[in-house]
Amino acid sequence: MAKPNLKSVPKRLHVKTGDTVIVISGRSKDLLRNENSKQTGDKGKIGKVLKVFPKTGKIIVEGVNIKKRHIKPNAMNPQGEVVEREMPIFSSKVMLWDEGAGKPTRVRKEIRDGKKVRISVVSGNEI
Repeated sequence: MAKPNLKSVPKRLHVKTGDTVIVISGRSKDLLRNENSKQTGDKGKIGKVLKVFPKTGKIIVEGVNIKKRHIKPNAMNPQGEVVEREMPIFSSKVMLWDEGAGKPTRVRKEIRDGKKVRISVVSGNEI
């Protein structure tokens, strides 16, 4: 019997919907071997988190990991079509982007005015 292919899922994700993140891991544009290849690297891209999937530890980032999906012909669209969509990536491949400092940053939590808030380690500003 084959072993199930399960990845470790973090208990809590470090990003939320609407955060701006930078991709820190994955295929780089510089490492693509064939210049006329249509593949593009995602490492270094900055985008907004569109959706978070906490059970699987994945997120969807705007403009990152774009794949083509073929839509079958139907009554509304007799030709069918090819649609480009953002697909999920693991949350560990992204880091929060600090707009003020213009750098990627880690997050720490503090209690201010009785509320727990996220603080940028790089600049010390509230996120």
